[in-house]
Amino acid sequence: MLKPSVIRSLIASILIATQVAPLAVAQNQLPAMGDGADMTAGAERRIGERIVRELYRDPDYIDDPILGEYVQRIWQALLAGARARGELPPELDERFAWEILLGRDGSVNAFALPGGYLGLHLGLIGVVNSRDELASVLAHELTHVTQRHISRLMTQQNRQAPWMVGALILAALAASKSPEMANAVLTGGQALAAQNQLNFSRDMEREADRIGFGVMTQAGFEPSGFVTMFEKLQQASRLNDNGSFPYLRSHPLTTERIADMQSRVPMTGAPMGPQEPTMEHAMVAARARVLSYPGVDLLRAWSTEPELAGFASLSAPRRAAVLYTAALAAERLREYGRAVALVRRLLALTTGNAQASRQARLLAVDIALAANNLPLASSLMETLGSGPSLARPELLQLAQLRTREGRPELAIDSLQTWVATHPLDAAAWQALSAAYRDQNQVLRAVRAEGEVQMAHLDYAGAVDRFKAARALSVKGSLLPADHIEASIIDTRLRLAESRLREQALER
Repeated sequence: MLKPSVIRSLIASILIATQVAPLAVAQNQLPAMGDGADMTAGAERRIGERIVRELYRDPDYIDDPILGEYVQRIWQALLAGARARGELPPELDERFAWEILLGRDGSVNAFALPGGYLGLHLGLIGVVNSRDELASVLAHELTHVTQRHISRLMTQQNRQAPWMVGALILAALAASKSPEMANAVLTGGQALAAQNQLNFSRDMEREADRIGFGVMTQAGFEPSGFVTMFEKLQQASRLNDNGSFPYLRSHPLTTERIADMQSRVPMTGAPMGPQEPTMEHAMVAARARVLSYPGVDLLRAWSTEPELAGFASLSAPRRAAVLYTAALAAERLREYGRAVALVRRLLALTTGNAQASRQARLLAVDIALAANNLPLASSLMETLGSGPSLARPELLQLAQLRTREGRPELAIDSLQTWVATHPLDAAAWQALSAAYRDQNQVLRAVRAEGEVQMAHLDYAGAVDRFKAARALSVKGSLLPADHIEASIIDTRLRLAESRLREQALER
């Protein structure tokens, strides 16, 4: 299993490295911008999956439905903007994953992986002042993928088989923190070669800025977000030396890059300068900060901030952020009475703002469930809606509530509908498995556990679960519906075994 420090090594020194120092290969040997790469989209996707399988196992990986939904709204808008501009070729659109993984890490960082996978630290979400600033980072990383920067660098000097490229990346990732781990994958010399070949050039960085800016504005975000994000990073580069901004090490700013973005904003007619965060964004950023392992002392300090002098003079978004932070911090400290009181103040503050009010209610339900106050959670859920039209955060909260109330049948239909259209949603499959077990539908529960492993690309784990489900299906008589389920299990088992064989061939 990769440790959090190993993921940071991957982010900082390998896949999104943009060092200003001379490249191992002279810049004039790089392919011209826009040239295709020798590596196929399928091969690049397989390399990305090889790495992502390890990231899913890392304890830093987090699937938070509320943060995930917020990031996904921005991400999907950027993908649509890239398609509209013709920056996302149909082959890549179809073959790549276009998936964002969140890391429970307080450092400010983001990264791109082969095959359309992106990673985002909660620390970065916690410091951006607006969704436009967050969109600027994601648009930049998206462009590294759509312009095939990663694959071009990997194929520049390395003509190895795709599985070897993935192994080199993992070895380079491990080498910076643990030589023993690196030797278990490949020799240090090969790992160093991989690292040297995976440094983005200055031209690639400028291209990611330029095209990312166009994608971002096409998607409807304020172009000033690019400039204010650059200014935030520039200020951090002057003041920060404690390693909490690894994005600066992997994306060093130059005056040329900053000036280029500043010159583009006036041409769009958009306002310059930082904007006041919306109430919803302020609350989402607060959630990211609390969930990124801040420590007990900081949680205690945050939980009392609404009582400090000067709170009442803050703007509404700032007060919402302070109350959200305090309520969630109190919940993390298991001070549930205080958390409920704080979230009630937040609910009152956000009345009349639909998006902010929804975020407050979602937090209130989370706190009620954590406190095992099921009547309160149920009454709050009534204000969030019900039925198949539920968004993912509400859907998962309702499933948890109904299962704990002893009424899992009320959650199963919605979950089944959801996974039919979102078959790689591991959290939904896990919730469905829990609901099935409460109804003593063991066969379906075990099959759902197999789907969780499939979603996380753990095909060995999926084979184990599907085989366990098949063993259950041959014991005794099955209900008519279970015969259909047994047939599905056989099909899924064959697919998992096929994927597992492909993995074995890549080693």
